[in-house]
Amino acid sequence: MAENWERLVEALAPATGWTTAAALADRLGVTSRTIRNYAAQANAGGTVVESGPAGYRLDRAAWAARRATLRTGSTPAVRAARVIRSLIDASDGLDVYETAAANHVSDSTFEADLGRVRARLEGTGLSLVRQGPRVALEGPETARRRLLGALFREESSRGMLELDALRAAFPEVAGFRSALLSGLAEAGYAPNEYGLNDVLLHTAIALDRVAANHPLDEPGDAGSEAGRGSTSVPADADGADPAGAQPPDAGRPAARGPLAELLARLVAEHFGTTVGPADLAHLTRLLETRAATRTLATAESDAAGRPLSPRVPLVRRIVAGASSAYLVDLDDEDFIDRLALHVDNLVARASEASYSRNPLTASIKAAYPLIYELAVYIASELARTEGIPVNDDEIAYIAMHVGAHLDRRRSRGEAVRVRVAAPIYHDVHLALAERIRAAVDDDVTVVLGSDEDEGDGAADAADVVVSVLDPSPPVDRVVVVSPFPSEADLERVRTEISRLRRARRRTRLAAALSSYIAPELFVRGLRGLDRDGAIRMLGDRMIEAGVIDRSYVDGALERERLSSTAFTEHLAVPHAMTMSARRTAIAIAVDDAPIDWGGAKVNVVALIAFAESGRAEFQEVFDQFVEAFSERENVQRLVQGARDYPGLLAELAHLMEPHGA
Repeated sequence: MAENWERLVEALAPATGWTTAAALADRLGVTSRTIRNYAAQANAGGTVVESGPAGYRLDRAAWAARRATLRTGSTPAVRAARVIRSLIDASDGLDVYETAAANHVSDSTFEADLGRVRARLEGTGLSLVRQGPRVALEGPETARRRLLGALFREESSRGMLELDALRAAFPEVAGFRSALLSGLAEAGYAPNEYGLNDVLLHTAIALDRVAANHPLDEPGDAGSEAGRGSTSVPADADGADPAGAQPPDAGRPAARGPLAELLARLVAEHFGTTVGPADLAHLTRLLETRAATRTLATAESDAAGRPLSPRVPLVRRIVAGASSAYLVDLDDEDFIDRLALHVDNLVARASEASYSRNPLTASIKAAYPLIYELAVYIASELARTEGIPVNDDEIAYIAMHVGAHLDRRRSRGEAVRVRVAAPIYHDVHLALAERIRAAVDDDVTVVLGSDEDEGDGAADAADVVVSVLDPSPPVDRVVVVSPFPSEADLERVRTEISRLRRARRRTRLAAALSSYIAPELFVRGLRGLDRDGAIRMLGDRMIEAGVIDRSYVDGALERERLSSTAFTEHLAVPHAMTMSARRTAIAIAVDDAPIDWGGAKVNVVALIAFAESGRAEFQEVFDQFVEAFSERENVQRLVQGARDYPGLLAELAHLMEPHGA
């Protein structure tokens, strides 16, 4: 378990700049004074957490050096990991007394370390057995390899890319990776670089184990894997392979095909060795289910007139249901075909409890909540029809497919009228207007007018004014640029347009929230409640108000089990996946003290219920609500100011203010 000061380092690791003590205190659920204490503890062996007027930040170089020291040190966790690695390599086990002496600890201390080893082995498919002074591991080779992978991830420096650590441990991996990406493209596969690192790690571990004379059994030979179910052991929390699960290739013939040939060739070229049929089949299966999906062109060529995937009809039906439920146009054959090919690999991974991690999961949930919600709908239908679990990372991959499709088809934004004010001199004013027109999206109308038009009402008809001189009298939303605008000038124009659109959305959101949240649907206080308790409490308020029935609350609890609705830090937006409310309403609870919400700490819980007639409203309110309260300062204002219902209305009104946009 991490020390308290290590929690501070974890919180600072993703940030590129300074983080205030207040923000860190909120995130860790402690006081600012405690943050100072954590920083002092972290710096006991040399400064790794810098402090200043702007807050705290992590010295990444110093932390990497500290981590290297910790890994070679003699803390209980380090010793336990070292013993596990030794046990994995030792076919005949270890002598307890010799190993204690080698680790420079007493026999009693080493016995305590063995207790930590036993705890770490729980759920891995491996067990520690002892006969007299000797201890050994029992369990299949695949479980040993997956445990090695888990240990590698645990020991990777926080805040550093896992790939960097992998390259340091296995230098040949960098060239192998580049060649593999090129080879996949040439073979007609679209690579998934997010899942590729797991394949590289398993490849490096496989080569290391083969060199130590610990290959996998031959394909089709039950061997040490006999009787082990492929889904009986849950995946690790980080999405890694379940350490005790059956290898994906068990019972299958030796690997054949372009991916197997590619892997065999590249292993020989970059590592100067070969692997047996079982290892090659295992690595090929990992590659084809995690990091390589056939392109549409390749799939069409392979299908020869048949459906590209047997799941195309299923995916088409599920996508049609999502389109109807959320009023989003997903009716596109290329999108359905691509998603079906992805689903083939997803089902293969899920059936083996071998999920692919997605480093973008949290950011997708926070930045694109509606897209993520569409992915949850699709995932829930896949889970029901295919009989498989689908975790958050896999939902995020579906969201990436949905988001890419919608981005290609959606309108770029709301209509905005931009007036370019410049004196007429030859064609300079025309060239300026054309530069502005080319720099903005298709929903922006650019009109031309001279500076002398400022007082005749023309400026009032424009949403944004782009001028080469400061207007007199002053005009709202004006951007002053050069007659020959630089890229920085054009970026300021785009930024002002974005700010205008955002202000409009915030105004509509605040007005909608004020009408949706009745006094009886506001609650001050969450303490003593867990996640389900908070949903039931707000649901009871809505039931009493005649908005929903008990089935809607049950639906919200079921939706929560699919994927946490803590879309951002501090904010959870529970809801059912059906729009069965009698009328659209929101019940909201706020508290200074956060409650645990599936691992997140939230101060604001908003149970949203939409009526069937409010499906169009759901899109904007849902997206904009999450966007508005993804900003920490908005959440803090709401928590501090919404002491009662009038205070809540005042904070919602704040969203409409220009500085709040």
